[in-house]
Amino acid sequence: MIVRMTDLWPAPFAPAPVTHTQPVPGSKSMTNRAFVLAALADGPSRVVGALRSRDTDLMRAALEALGAGFSDEADGAIRVTPAPLHGAEVDCGLAGTVMRFVPPVAALAEGTVLFDGDEQARARPMNTILDALRDLGVEVTGDTLPFRVSGRGRVPGGAVSIDASGSSQFVSGLLLAGPRFDSGLTVRHTGATLPSAPHIEMTVAMLEHAGVTVRAAENSWSVDSQPIGGRTWIIEPDLSNAAAFLAAAAVTGGVVRVPNWPAATTQPGDAVRRILERMGCEVELHAAGATHVLEVRGPQRGTLRGIRVDMGDIGELTPTIAAVATQASSPSELTGIAHLRGHETDRLKALTDEINKLGGRCEERADGLRIHPTPLRGGTWLSYADHRMATAGAIIGLTTHGVRVDNVATTAKTLPGFADMWTDMVGV
Repeated sequence: MIVRMTDLWPAPFAPAPVTHTQPVPGSKSMTNRAFVLAALADGPSRVVGALRSRDTDLMRAALEALGAGFSDEADGAIRVTPAPLHGAEVDCGLAGTVMRFVPPVAALAEGTVLFDGDEQARARPMNTILDALRDLGVEVTGDTLPFRVSGRGRVPGGAVSIDASGSSQFVSGLLLAGPRFDSGLTVRHTGATLPSAPHIEMTVAMLEHAGVTVRAAENSWSVDSQPIGGRTWIIEPDLSNAAAFLAAAAVTGGVVRVPNWPAATTQPGDAVRRILERMGCEVELHAAGATHVLEVRGPQRGTLRGIRVDMGDIGELTPTIAAVATQASSPSELTGIAHLRGHETDRLKALTDEINKLGGRCEERADGLRIHPTPLRGGTWLSYADHRMATAGAIIGLTTHGVRVDNVATTAKTLPGFADMWTDMVGV
């Protein structure tokens, strides 16, 4: 990777504990699932609180290209009107939800749909979903981006067995479109592990909210052929994005509050509460009218505890927790995350390389990381065009002078305006 000096963002250093309240925009995962379900529904839908980011813009553009109607309403909601789907060209960018959720939708179109994306996206695993579509009778050309789905307006459906060890998105992508298949769909997972299972729970819950009956058993999910109801979707704040701000309280011994935190949720990011508590933070969820405010109060600097935690279900929190672990007083082990090698970048290698480059001690293991706390020094932190790598660098910069994050603008993938929010929080 070539790093131009103009790409380097001086991560703000926090000489004192941070005290801040940070509203967080909507969940990318919920927004993109709502968009897909709305595009396949039997009537119009409204999406309230949708995230506006590169990933959600790419999903909206993909579904619009296929024929669905999207319009912005005066109150900020987005109205989605289903329409017959047709051939199109789809830009996936680097969005896993677009490249894994839209191909089953494209199979329902009349015409050929060409998929492509960023250069890095061409290395992301796609065979699982594309082979599943082939097994279900869909004509697919190619095994990675770029590839082509030749839609015939219908999919026979039936049962398909897949190994979703690489990503739970393969299961979710099939299930979201499954109710529109002629014979419905049964998805069986055959792999030894299933990462990010809460994201499948989110998919099932949202299908059920749209009136779809889902039968779930161990490593198996079934939907009959049935309508998907048009609905109003209320999108929760993105809790994984919120985690970076809560981490600021942990590493600086400060207090950060996030309003509108859901009392109950299927978002994996909610797990940050118990992880930070185990590391020595005080965590409280306060009622605030009809919603809640989450407050995290960090311990005195230098007294954070290391943690051993299986992050198989919550892999998206790994860069955040790894950054916090560098500031702990004892070692940490993050396990169950071998699948992160197939994310926006190989996150295990990227975290190891960047932490060690700043003088840290991070060991990459077969299924995770071991981090030994040691004083860090300033330097360039590469983001690898990965939004969560960029925010991890920002967290480390709070307690380490002279950290410069390359391409912090990549955070627009899920959190536009991150750099300004972060600077406002630190007060510099």
